[in-house]
Amino acid sequence: MAATTIASVRKSSVIPGFGLALGVTLTYLSLIVLIPLAGLFWRSASGGLDEFIRISTDPRTLAALRLSFTTSFVAALVNLVFGMILAWILVRYEFPGRRLIDAVIDLPFALPTAVAGIALTTLYAPNGWIGAWLAPLGIRIAYSQTGIIIALIFIGLPFVVRSVQPVLEDLNREVEEVAATLGANRRQTVRRVVMPALWPALLTGFALAFARAVGEYGSVIFIAGNSPYKTEIAPLLIVIKLEEFSYSGATTIAVLMLIASFLVLLAINLIQSWSRRRYGDV
Repeated sequence: MAATTIASVRKSSVIPGFGLALGVTLTYLSLIVLIPLAGLFWRSASGGLDEFIRISTDPRTLAALRLSFTTSFVAALVNLVFGMILAWILVRYEFPGRRLIDAVIDLPFALPTAVAGIALTTLYAPNGWIGAWLAPLGIRIAYSQTGIIIALIFIGLPFVVRSVQPVLEDLNREVEEVAATLGANRRQTVRRVVMPALWPALLTGFALAFARAVGEYGSVIFIAGNSPYKTEIAPLLIVIKLEEFSYSGATTIAVLMLIASFLVLLAINLIQSWSRRRYGDV
């Protein structure tokens, strides 16, 4: 049975060399992903189960994990809404400076995260260009959880825009016109024609923005304030553990982040699969 399956795969392959390609792929995947992750789990277990539970249930660890995942989720939700709006504007409208805005969206990809953090802190610090106007109103952005969310929005926005934009470009406008001729108003057209086609791309962009935000470090540490139990993110706590030579503590926190991120992304992938079955593949 197995030989028949392998033979059918080889026959259906247009490009020869299936065995070699599969071997190279598995080797590369093992070296880059599987072996490092296995080493991470092994190192976190070196201190024993009691040490793992102690670090996992430490209030400082729980506070850092809660802050990282909460702010990442909020930032990804904001990017989900405004990223879709921005992609819609870029695809459906022509206006002066459109190409410039389209190029600027990719700036967080190329900009070093530390530079982004310094720039955001310069803007939103109490003596910054924008923070100086907000401080008299009692609004504090830098050195607070709000500042963390803004930094994560900045680095995550391109993922949503670039996930939705190609789908909008491929979406046939004649379908919307047909819906209008059948008596659907604009709201019904968006809800029943446009959004079902966009949901898989939106969920993909949300998952990418969330995953990027969870592990973000450089752009956050400058604007967060890094106060334990308040504005200390989990990646920063890992760095602190490493500086204290607490390698088991650092790897334990990393494993907790890995497990939590995997569960969240698994849930999002299940929702994506349901969406494709419900509305059809796009």
